[in-house]
Amino acid sequence: MDRTTPRAEIERVYQAWDDALGRKDVEAALALYAPDATLESPLVRKLTGGETGVVRGRDALGEFIARVFAHQPPERRRYRSDFFTDGNVLMWEYPRQTPDGDQMDFAEVMEIEDGLIVRHRVYWGWFGLRVLERG
Repeated sequence: MDRTTPRAEIERVYQAWDDALGRKDVEAALALYAPDATLESPLVRKLTGGETGVVRGRDALGEFIARVFAHQPPERRRYRSDFFTDGNVLMWEYPRQTPDGDQMDFAEVMEIEDGLIVRHRVYWGWFGLRVLERG
């Protein structure tokens, strides 16, 4: 990537994505993704029964995000502190330990182009994987 996205635009994606997650608003979340975006996560295989952990394209993302929002366990909370960016990549962590107890632990990595998510990767910690394994 040879262009960078202004920090304010990166922060807009960061805030809007969390807001959509909190409201379980599939359309608002989907609007943040480029038409040919990809999302990678162990949860993809779990919820789709597919061979890979990758969802490709906005239509498939809409179906997947709807499933994610419909199947959130109580341990899936949204405590986070701040984000990191180099103008192309947006990253943040949902740490396991929070002021209110344990939550599912993830690192979110999004590549942003023209104000939209083009690639989204979710890395799971041990606590989140344990919740996933238990169903």
